[in-house]
Amino acid sequence: MAGLVALGGSSVERAETGWDRPSESAPRWRALLDRALLSRTGEQAPVNGTQIITPRSPATYEPSSYLPPPDYDRPDFGGPDHDQGYPGRPDYGRSGYPPGDYPPGDYPPTEYERTAYGRGAGYPPRSPYPPPQSPYPQPPYPPRSPYPAQVEWRQPPINGADVDRDIDVLRRDIGRPRVLAFANPKGGVHKTTATVLAAATVGSVRGRGVLAWDDNELRGTLGLRAGSARHARTIRHLVADLAEVESYHGPYLVEQLDQYLRHASDGSYDVLAGEENPRFAQRLDQFTVRRVLELLRRTHEVICVDTGNNVESANWQTVLQVADQLVLTTVPREDAAFSADWMLDLLEEIGLGHLVANAVTLLSCPTPNPTPLLDDLASHFGARTRAVAVVPYDPTLEAGSSIEYELLQPATKKAWLSAAAMMLEPFAQ
Repeated sequence: MAGLVALGGSSVERAETGWDRPSESAPRWRALLDRALLSRTGEQAPVNGTQIITPRSPATYEPSSYLPPPDYDRPDFGGPDHDQGYPGRPDYGRSGYPPGDYPPGDYPPTEYERTAYGRGAGYPPRSPYPPPQSPYPQPPYPPRSPYPAQVEWRQPPINGADVDRDIDVLRRDIGRPRVLAFANPKGGVHKTTATVLAAATVGSVRGRGVLAWDDNELRGTLGLRAGSARHARTIRHLVADLAEVESYHGPYLVEQLDQYLRHASDGSYDVLAGEENPRFAQRLDQFTVRRVLELLRRTHEVICVDTGNNVESANWQTVLQVADQLVLTTVPREDAAFSADWMLDLLEEIGLGHLVANAVTLLSCPTPNPTPLLDDLASHFGARTRAVAVVPYDPTLEAGSSIEYELLQPATKKAWLSAAAMMLEPFAQ
């Protein structure tokens, strides 16, 4: 039968051995348990009355552990303090260092700093010999700058035969000033982004004569996302002074019109911002819109217009009637594609079928991973319009803030270069 033995206030079961030998006594069991609990400290509990001590490594002793016994007769090597450690060493006092002139606040190292437990522990002493010299001549190095180094990221250059062809198309003479209308009645399909990036791409190649106009009667954001806000003038101020500005010619006209325009950060294109007051849309009738477009044609070669979302407004209809190129902007979504398809039917009904047949469909990817619907939409609009251009996702445009063409990824720039060439190719001579 098994018995119970009291151990430290608790009971531990004691089993029979089976070989006619009595079980170990309680002190023996307790010693084994205590030794297991104290195994981390290096000490062992007494077994059968004997204390077992495991020696520790010398590194675990404190400096005071090396003190000599009280009856140790220390030899006198000279000096009043007897702290020199070996015969013949000069007496520098308790610091162990020769006296010297130290600057204010700087004192000789203390005994604690010179031991292995001080601040200089772990560092080898400096060698009295000079470092080895290379037998080979070393190139001269520029002096080290006192400022921290900075990493500059530069986009790799875009090259290739297709790119050269697109650049050649954009640089050709287009006969007369051209108006590109970016349209889709649905919001959130990248009309503003497409208008700005098309103007930035064409302007970066042609160098001048490109303008982006926000013809949105419901508080468009093109003026906020493109161009430097050097002033707060919008289309409302230009319309108020339209008669006076129209009276100028040549360089005087350019100078007067420039007072109402904003400029891109790199100067590649100009911006005519829209008005934030929605009641101003009533003043943009068909006659006023035509006058503004004729004025812009006198100073610019390519005019990119963000047409807004209201197909019933006079400014939307007027821009589509006088446009040389329709750019259908959409994203790979069924609702956006349905709205674009419906607009094409509307234009054909009002007699603008030629504009639909010559249109360029621009598919912008809002996410890094294209959806399977992208190929279906490209095939569908490829049958209704002249060309289809797919623009990849770019994280620079995701925040919806200011659009900087130079910050786009190389793949995005290449796609926009191809899309802009598609838009102007029918007019290139």
